[in-house]
Amino acid sequence: MIGILAIVLSLIGLMYFAYRGYSVLILAPVMAAFAVIMAQGGPVLATYTQIFMSSLGRYVVLFFPIFMLGAIFGKMMADSGASTTIAHTIIKRLGARHAIAAVTLACGLLTYGGVSLFVVAFAIYPIAAALFREAHIPKRLIAGAIALGSFTFTMTALPGTPAIQNAIPTRFFGTTTFAAPGLGIIAAAIMLFGGLAWLGWRQRRAQAAGEGYGDHKEDLQTFDEGERPGFFMAVLPIIVVIGLNGLCSLVIFPRMDLTYLAEQTYGNVQPSAVIGTWALIVALVGAILTVVIGHRRYLRDVRQTLNQGTAGSMLPIFNTASEVGYGAVIASLAAFLLVRDAVLAIAPGTPTISMAVAINALAGITGSASGGLSIALDTLGGTYLERAAAAGISPELLHRIAAIASGGFDSLPHNGAVISLLTITALSHRQSYFDIFIVNLMVPVIALVTVITLGTTFGSF
Repeated sequence: MIGILAIVLSLIGLMYFAYRGYSVLILAPVMAAFAVIMAQGGPVLATYTQIFMSSLGRYVVLFFPIFMLGAIFGKMMADSGASTTIAHTIIKRLGARHAIAAVTLACGLLTYGGVSLFVVAFAIYPIAAALFREAHIPKRLIAGAIALGSFTFTMTALPGTPAIQNAIPTRFFGTTTFAAPGLGIIAAAIMLFGGLAWLGWRQRRAQAAGEGYGDHKEDLQTFDEGERPGFFMAVLPIIVVIGLNGLCSLVIFPRMDLTYLAEQTYGNVQPSAVIGTWALIVALVGAILTVVIGHRRYLRDVRQTLNQGTAGSMLPIFNTASEVGYGAVIASLAAFLLVRDAVLAIAPGTPTISMAVAINALAGITGSASGGLSIALDTLGGTYLERAAAAGISPELLHRIAAIASGGFDSLPHNGAVISLLTITALSHRQSYFDIFIVNLMVPVIALVTVITLGTTFGSF
């Protein structure tokens, strides 16, 4: 009983202090040490160096290339003005009348193309603010529109998305980022159209009440048209990301002779465990080279952009890796066996339901989709894979459900991306969080339930 209480109190402490703005790099080991001391009296230092840091390091080894290359690519797209061009073009085509849909689709295209959601928020916000002001739409809805386009269907559902949440399951289930494409598209459609329906209803209700954009002092900067590439050149790197990812995942690597991976030198792994990661690495490198070559005249300082993009990848990956380290420490406690058994007891004949509940819970607790997903699969991924095989459930279905489940309860108020988005848009939780809650949590959960139902009934497609 003391062990369970230790886990619960440490989780509450992690959520509370993260919401208060304390760094996860400090919080995760401190809260892990608190749980160890309270549950079993130590040993704290051995737990920190041998469990926490080992798990943190393992996560960095597996996923650092994707974080780094994604951050570099996003920075290059932003610095060259390509992100601005894409946003301007979509918004201009749809017009102020469809401002919410325009902002959402612009964010969706950029994030599906591999641009970091943080970079997208910075790039889109000035354009969205100007458009919403012109259309007399309340500014408080901007956060919901950006969140819908950046944190939902392109993060977890659309097949082939280079988001880390879609890459993590490939390591555990031997799948590719294109796993269960039909179910992914259905989930993406529910998230997109469900979110747009909600925000559209909120817009009409506000305008009927006479609420306009509001009085906000803003100093917004955007690229002039001559300082950025045209639409085709701007979108070309995104086409390269999606195309190369699919080509490498589905055609090139599966046909290569990868038997050498069975050697101890290369980790004695199955090809399926690395193909998804390799495909993303090749795709992002190809996209970066496309930007460097095609947008060279718009990049003022390639070296500076490369350096800033690389540096910008450090905090996100170490934040997530620290949460994974925290999860590994909790999983090492004797009391965690009771928690694990309780989770596994949920719909024992249907591992997809149990897995979805576990991932959602851990993502909500840590305030991180990738963190909660990694912790759940690190501790229970093998068990779910075995149960799925026994029940005739394909690894592809597990992959898509795991990815979608990570993007539900992660969006609670202490989520780092939510806090960053509200900071960028100069809005408060009181002003905008309710809409974020609906489009980022409630609608994705509906999509998740739909995918589980369809997948259980008809299998993976």
